[in-house]
Amino acid sequence: MTGTPVTGATVVLDPGHGGVEPGARGPAGTAEKDVNLAIAQEVERRLEALGAIVVLTRTGDYRITLASRAAIATALTPVLFLSIHHNAEPDAPSLGPGSETYFQIRDPASKRAAGLVYEELIRALSPFDVSWVADSDAGAKYRLASDGGDYYGILRRSAGVPAVLSEAAFISNGPEEALLVDPAFQAAEAEAFTRAVVRFVTTADPGSGFVEPYPRTTPAGPGGGAGGCVDPPLA
Repeated sequence: MTGTPVTGATVVLDPGHGGVEPGARGPAGTAEKDVNLAIAQEVERRLEALGAIVVLTRTGDYRITLASRAAIATALTPVLFLSIHHNAEPDAPSLGPGSETYFQIRDPASKRAAGLVYEELIRALSPFDVSWVADSDAGAKYRLASDGGDYYGILRRSAGVPAVLSEAAFISNGPEEALLVDPAFQAAEAEAFTRAVVRFVTTADPGSGFVEPYPRTTPAGPGGGAGGCVDPPLA
């Protein structure tokens, strides 16, 4: 990619989990928190090279609450808030990447961004030849809470800022875990996020891959949901 199409645009990147919250773990022991941070830092480098102003919600291996992560985003009012996670507990084997991107149900800009991120992830990751896994409703989608709002706290708390939660690959799947620690794969995923941000800022492309999610009644596991990234109880 050449030029500086996003010069001056602020983007907030949120490497999920950290510290005592490792997120999901791969069969070989890879912690999701470490992969999330490595890829976020690579996206940061790429976007800054294009002239963007990039802020990470965490820059090392420490815990930061959902409320604090979202507060950073809402205070800075970026063009996009991207929360980077990697998944666990797939439904079945898949012929291609089982990437999932979640959007804020009430924000059309968030939905468009999720569709662009999904497009770019599939484009970037599909050339890697491994035994993929996926949920049957993989794609760009929402997840509702019991009150009809967004299920994921990072999306709910960042209302007012276009936000996307990405689950690019399944770290719980051994072949994908091996990819996620490969610098070439990390670079491909980071480039996908970079391209999606540039398209979101500079085009009216609608994105694609939108699916109607099947109902989920059990809490999300440590791959990015409430079970692995929580706020302390209010005093």
